[in-house]
Amino acid sequence: MKQICLSGLLIAGFLSSFLSYSQSLPKPTPRQLAWQPLETTAFLHFTVNTYTDKEWGDGTESPSIFNPTKLDARQWIKALKEAGFKMAIITAKHHDGFCLWPSKMTDHSVKSSPWKNGKGDVVKEVADACREFGLKFGVYLSPWDRHEPRYGTASYNDYYKSQLRELLTNYGPISEVWFDGAKGENAKDMTYDFAGYWALVRQLQPNAVMFSDAGPDVRWVGNESGNAGETCWSTINTDGLAPGKADAKYLNRGDATGKQWVPAETDVSIRPGWFYHPAEDAKVRSGKNLVDLYYQSVGRNSLLLLNVPPNRDGLFSEPDIASLKEFRTILDETFKQNLVAKQPLLTDKKLTTFTTLSANQPLAIDLGGEKSFDRISIQENIANGQRVASGRVEYWDGSNWKSLQTFTTVGYKRLLRFPAVTSSKLRLFITNANGPVQLAEVGVFKASAKE
Repeated sequence: MKQICLSGLLIAGFLSSFLSYSQSLPKPTPRQLAWQPLETTAFLHFTVNTYTDKEWGDGTESPSIFNPTKLDARQWIKALKEAGFKMAIITAKHHDGFCLWPSKMTDHSVKSSPWKNGKGDVVKEVADACREFGLKFGVYLSPWDRHEPRYGTASYNDYYKSQLRELLTNYGPISEVWFDGAKGENAKDMTYDFAGYWALVRQLQPNAVMFSDAGPDVRWVGNESGNAGETCWSTINTDGLAPGKADAKYLNRGDATGKQWVPAETDVSIRPGWFYHPAEDAKVRSGKNLVDLYYQSVGRNSLLLLNVPPNRDGLFSEPDIASLKEFRTILDETFKQNLVAKQPLLTDKKLTTFTTLSANQPLAIDLGGEKSFDRISIQENIANGQRVASGRVEYWDGSNWKSLQTFTTVGYKRLLRFPAVTSSKLRLFITNANGPVQLAEVGVFKASAKE
């Protein structure tokens, strides 16, 4: 009886410690939990720069140059839908200050352009196309405005919030709002009221995540080359991290001891530039290269935000569309069949069902016979935080266990790539973790021959 009671006390003590530790870990909000599984989303960089062949406009551009006579937002969103993208974010206003919607706050917008005789609204056309094809919709509104005379004064913050309110109230549900912290070295000194901006989004679009360098919901990955950190925590410490001033290396890897859940978003362009330039038609990333970006972003606990810029006609160019199609074909072929023998908690495609593992407790993975494979996917139940710091995978060669690959953080998803091996079973070890690991999904795959 004493032993039973002692065991009960030990178990109760363990559970109490586990629950206490679990409750102390940073966890995602419902809006962050809805955002992360989108995996691949799209940027649409489009403005007067498309016609001046510049990346950053200076604010003096005449609205008369903006005339995308064949503009078809349905073509953009259909191409993205077919490529598996789940959201599109339009640059409603870039640094040049030109607005792609008929803002009441300025004449420097589409209403002063020849496009549709000044009656057009690019933001509305993209929002409508997203609803039609089932994509989520987001907006980018640059705080830096090189056209607006009020920029550099306190009244500019009111101007900016008025424009933000227009976007948040006239175009239906918005899933992400992008606050770019970039501005030129010679820009006017301006203190942005980010707290006020963010409060307005929370009031008018409470389900939207907000991006700036360090959150509040989503952080920059620290580069524009498409690489999340080999180690990438969803947590950081935001104290002292002002937008536009955060350390890129810190943002890239995150912080194992971070107190705020602010996952990384990996923004990169399908072309060398962010806006369309005719000279770059032959420099579009291949579908295979986009797949590499997927492994280096989604496969490292981030989200891939791929920019696809419309051309001067207002269309996606054929090289970009072809690349997107190849990208989706390769991913579909690679991940169409999970070779793991069915395990209810680990192969049901639900992060809320999981197996709890302690450090160095082996997880046996049965492949149901000899199989050739070269890709592994691992996922945690991030609803309860991120715990895996490192691990390794071994495979059975018929007589011995052999090392296959080591890894660091997992989080939402970790993708491993390695030369093909043939085996009937694997062992997964978590070698270091911030507490018991809630392992939600394991997949073993053979890559497409096109990869």
